[in-house]
Amino acid sequence: MNIDFSNLQYQYQLYKNEIDEAIQNVLNKSNYIMGEEIDILEKNLEDFTGVNNAITCGSGTDALLLALMALDIQPGDEIITTPFTFISTAETISFLKAKPVFVDIDPNTYNINPLKIEEAITNKTKIILPVSLFGQPSDLNKIQEIANKNNLKIIIDGAQSFGSTYHSVSDSNIGDISITSFFPAKPLGCFGDGGAVFTNNDKLAKKIKSLRIHGQSEKYYYKYIGMGARMDTIQASILNVKLRHYKKDLDLRNQVADKYSKGLSQKIKIPFVQNGLYSAWAQYSIQIDNRDKIKEILANKGIPTAIHYPLPLHLQECFLFLGYKSGDFPISEELSNKILSLPINPYLKNNEIEYIINSLNEVMI
Repeated sequence: MNIDFSNLQYQYQLYKNEIDEAIQNVLNKSNYIMGEEIDILEKNLEDFTGVNNAITCGSGTDALLLALMALDIQPGDEIITTPFTFISTAETISFLKAKPVFVDIDPNTYNINPLKIEEAITNKTKIILPVSLFGQPSDLNKIQEIANKNNLKIIIDGAQSFGSTYHSVSDSNIGDISITSFFPAKPLGCFGDGGAVFTNNDKLAKKIKSLRIHGQSEKYYYKYIGMGARMDTIQASILNVKLRHYKKDLDLRNQVADKYSKGLSQKIKIPFVQNGLYSAWAQYSIQIDNRDKIKEILANKGIPTAIHYPLPLHLQECFLFLGYKSGDFPISEELSNKILSLPINPYLKNNEIEYIINSLNEVMI
């Protein structure tokens, strides 16, 4: 058996007629930048999430930068976040000459541990930036309490979690600003790079819309130092099609995750989702000893896996200037040696899921 990790081609074939028609409509109009499909997508995203303002952009990384710039982050400001995430979370902070301040993760959810946040707050702290890792929101009520108490803003990095909910509220509709990514392998992905910023603050939304087109207030007049961060119209047209089917795809992702959780050996630490939360299941990541050996065994059986992530950010070469060392965040460090992501997408067949489960269970005997 040869299993596809993301099944992107299968999804394209499933919605091929709709997607091809949507792309052709853009080609016919040749309105490739800020065409009407952008406005349509932003309205569709607002309807889906319940948020007042959805602003599309060029990538999830662009979305993070726009969010930080909108909150006027300055050199030397401190932003509290997690070391166990994709590099964009902290990279964008450093890009603006601000300082990522890392806090270790909860051993069960792998998200930032709220109990450790307050001890990291200083008079330079401006923002708490939790990540909804692998599709599950952080403990946002506790984080909001801390933010309110300390007069801090919250940006939610929902690059992996579009469609997830925190006690029935979209995690795109929580915090001062939330962002997401539409990278192709994300639960809702386009056919290239894409992202979005969400906020209920109309003033911030207006600023973000300006920042994404070089800080422009009207044509060739500029209020801010901004960036070229527009989503192209073809990507918006694709997302408009895929968003129509997204709730069904999310339910299917959750069904796949549930089958894994019920079938995998008790020797394997499976993902934990907190009560009241609905995960988008960007990844289904288990913990196992002898991870690299087991990864190789599964590959030989035609089962692709991935490691998210093999080295926490505080130990990456590019962040050595922050002065962290091995042992500073032990839960993140231990997890990086044990984490393994299994194939998860809405289109895995039952026999493929059973094959993956049986293959893993046999290895654990």
